[in-house]
Parts: sequence; structure tokens; C-alpha cells
Amino acid sequence: MGGRISLSQMSWVEARDALESGFHTVVFAVGSNEQHGPHLPTSTDSLVGEMLARKVAGKLGNSLQAPTMNVGCSEHHMGFPGTISLKPETLKALVRDYCISLAKHGFRNIVILPSHGGNFEAVREVVSELDQNLRDTKVIAYTDLDGLLNFLHEASSHHGIPAGESGAHAGESETSMVLAIRKDLVNMERAKEGFVGRIDDRIHHVLSQGIKTLTEIGVIGDPRKAEAEKGEEYLELWAEKMASYIRKHAVN
Repeated sequence: MGGRISLSQMSWVEARDALESGFHTVVFAVGSNEQHGPHLPTSTDSLVGEMLARKVAGKLGNSLQAPTMNVGCSEHHMGFPGTISLKPETLKALVRDYCISLAKHGFRNIVILPSHGGNFEAVREVVSELDQNLRDTKVIAYTDLDGLLNFLHEASSHHGIPAGESGAHAGESETSMVLAIRKDLVNMERAKEGFVGRIDDRIHHVLSQGIKTLTEIGVIGDPRKAEAEKGEEYLELWAEKMASYIRKHAVN
């Protein structure tokens, strides 16, 4: 294996050897390709998910990282060019086939990390179905969107960033994370304040009615105080939270 944990970078021989040596958990993210304001790339959720999955697999130990799914349920962003969206049933079918493939190879724990809010419900539904149909494999996913947003707001608050600025989409927290991962893809000269009001009672309206009902620039939050150093911290905290959650639900 040479220290690699990415299935995409392994030969089938290395993947077999990893499974035989006890790497029975596999982690992958379900991201998106959608607008993230005028300053972030459309690949934002996939970039964040990829890094999150890598960190989580490393923290769990004896775990591999499967390829990130780079397109998700983004109908609420289709008012902005560059967005590509799947129907929920399409995403569920993809996740279902993906997990069945991994289960056939002998992974005992399959961990799904949705890194885009629009994917949480579809992932929750397909995980429930898979848990009933996969006898020898446990499928685990963190699908508490409100809990995740509150967690990120709390992380930002330690740097004096209020929840409204930390945001739920392309705000300070998400922009900081992308700066930590791919600074070259971020244009901070275009970073502008978006909607900075209370989002906890509006996020589900946005998912059903479209983000333009809340913000014309596609930003929920204020990215102007984003910094790569804070982004590295947020990613580390998020990964540790996910690893702790997975340890409580995984099978040995």
C-alpha cells in the first residue's frame, strides 16, 4: 500500500491486501457542483467533502477513502449558471449502487459524508434502505443538517464571527475551508456579504424554493473575514466530530 488510503490510487492488488490486513471501513463524501457565490468555485462542496473524508479515514485508522461523488441534489441553485443537479431518486440510485459495490468486496463499515445540504435527505433515505438490505455491512451517515450548521457556527464563534456571517452557504466558514484546501480557486476580491439573518428557520425553505428567494448573489453569510488558518481548524474539528460519531455506530 505504501501508506496510501485512497482506493482511486491503489491497484486491485493493493485494495485486496488492505482488506485482508484489516482495512474494513471505507469512507466517501457526497458533494455537489453548484454555485457558491461570486468568489468560490462550483466544486466547493466536493473539495470540502474530499478533504473531510481523507481526514476522517485517517483518524479512524484501518480505513480507506473511496472516490467522492461530485454531483448532488442542487435544484435550489439552478438559478445560477454552472450548477449541475441530480434528482433525489438519481442520487439515491447512485449511492445505492456505490455502496453495494463496496459491500461486495467485504467492507464491514461504509461511511457516507454528505458535504452539501441538499444531499442530506436523499442520503438519509438510502442509508435506511441499505441498512435493511445489506446483511454483513453497516452503512453510516451523519445527516443532521441543522446540527452541522450549528457546529460550524460554534467553531466560527471562537474567532468572534457571529452565526450570520459564518453562514450556511459560501459564508465565512465555508470560504475559510476552501482557502485552506485550494486557495488558488478563491477570488476574495469578489467576496461580498450575502444574507446574514437567522437561517435556522429558513434553510429548509431555501432547499424547497431556491436560494434566490433569500440572496441574489448566492451567498448565505459573509465571507470577507475568511482565512485559510481558520479553515484548517474548522476542517480538523469537523473531521474529529465525524470520526467520533462513526466510532459510536461502526461494527468491529
